[in-house]
Amino acid sequence: MKQKKIPERLCLGCNESKDKRELIRVVKTKDGAIFLDKTGKANGRGAYICNNPACLEKAIKTRRISKSLSTQIPEEVYQSLRQAIESDS
Repeated sequence: MKQKKIPERLCLGCNESKDKRELIRVVKTKDGAIFLDKTGKANGRGAYICNNPACLEKAIKTRRISKSLSTQIPEEVYQSLRQAIESDS
């Protein structure tokens, strides 16, 4: 049998390719709304972060999430990312 391809995405913190299901997705929709996508299937531009607090802090410090989504990220989104990472740990 042919083995099914596992989708991989690049973490914005550590720049490593990982399984898409292991990462947290931040989505920007066409109307400009920014939120965490728990399902990984929401429409819009996505940016991915590891479940590692160090990766998140590095991505925030270097503004890689806002550059990837081409917009300013509200502090509430960063807080929800921190909470999601802490709850997974």
